[in-house]
Amino acid sequence: MSRGTPANTVLVISDEHNPFQSSVYGHPVVRTPNMEQLAEDGTIFRNAYCPSPLCMPSRSAFFTGRRVHDIGVYNNCRIGLNTNLSNYGGVLSGQGVYTAYAGKVHVYDDPENLGFDALLVPGDIAYPGDTMFRRRPLSIRDQADRRAAAWGPKEGSLSRDEDIATRAVKWIQSVAPSIDRPWVLTISFVKPHFPHHVSQDYWSMYERGDLPAHGIDEETARHPYADDLRRHFQTTDFTEEQVRGHRRGYWACVSHIDRQIGRIVETLEKSRLGERTNVIYTADHGEMLGEFGMWWKGSLYEDSARIPCIAAGPDFTRGHTVETPVDLHDVRAALFASAGTPQPGGWLGSALQQIPNQDEKRIVFSEYHGHGTRSGAFMVRQGQWKLIHYSEGPDQLFDLESDPDELINRLEEESEIAKKLYRELHTICSPDEENSRAHRHELSQLEIIDRDFSNLPHTG
Repeated sequence: MSRGTPANTVLVISDEHNPFQSSVYGHPVVRTPNMEQLAEDGTIFRNAYCPSPLCMPSRSAFFTGRRVHDIGVYNNCRIGLNTNLSNYGGVLSGQGVYTAYAGKVHVYDDPENLGFDALLVPGDIAYPGDTMFRRRPLSIRDQADRRAAAWGPKEGSLSRDEDIATRAVKWIQSVAPSIDRPWVLTISFVKPHFPHHVSQDYWSMYERGDLPAHGIDEETARHPYADDLRRHFQTTDFTEEQVRGHRRGYWACVSHIDRQIGRIVETLEKSRLGERTNVIYTADHGEMLGEFGMWWKGSLYEDSARIPCIAAGPDFTRGHTVETPVDLHDVRAALFASAGTPQPGGWLGSALQQIPNQDEKRIVFSEYHGHGTRSGAFMVRQGQWKLIHYSEGPDQLFDLESDPDELINRLEEESEIAKKLYRELHTICSPDEENSRAHRHELSQLEIIDRDFSNLPHTG
């Protein structure tokens, strides 16, 4: 553990990484030796969650230290957002910590307005972002056949990530050694986000993709919100070949991310910065990857809401495992703790360094108001229990200790536990009020789209 001396931090964020699709979280096939080494050198957080299983809401919450419903970033559309929000890059910089950012940003404002001292890779999501988020009636994505076919070897498919890693490596080599104060470098990769195209060498690492363990006949798969997401993306039309191809391509994308982590860690060691620099690996959300016939994200089921979280360096215990649920707010709080500076008052999260191994009382919260479902959903996790409250659907209670795959809804037989978690949920927000507010915001965005962007092709 840290002796109180401020440390640097390299934060590596991937996009759409389901942690169960990695060797460090127990997958028997996926090869992630650099993640394994990071876990061996530090601490693995086995139960980590995102603030929302969608890129821009999750990232914006992480950046600002606030809930998705508090900042009003409900979907991937940039229309009508509050850009007067402080974020960790600007706040840390104002506290005397040097902040640099390389890669995908995808938050409520343009990267150059976020207050980082250095942006190493220019460019981000174009305005207005994704416009295909109507929920009443539910919008259906077109070009589903193109998504279904978007896997396999493709030249240049990893070039953006490779450029991000190369620029970060050069910064560590040439700039970081001369900085005379704590610094935070965020490296944000695009993969393993779809399309699941990779270079031939990664594709050849895996002989054949498998099939999901659970299909659309499971009780969990028949939930109305699960059906909404399948209809929104038209994923029931995927053939077995396409399912296997996507899963093989996804594994290859994860191995690609793992190799970039190795490049970063190796550079730190060669630059003699490793002893005073923490490395944290995480993601913005997960990926259903065909479970229950569902793909991409947008669900509060484990494959979509869970994220990897591994941290090594002077502030973290070597070879340690934390079972207590954590989230991205705790990751961001760790940046402040390592730098020796306080988070702004009211910001969420307890630093990862301070999370006990087993805290049965700790609550983790996530929510979803984005595309592909008819209405909002809210999740609370405490100990082995996980409650999902749906604004327009039957609620679910899962015992993740005995039922990690979320196959059995225990809501009726464990009514007292459910009541306790409902009370916890209502200490965080009023689900009815926040759901209504999200729908009003969506309508205001759609009015602007219909007026000003009627000819814009749908994105996302």
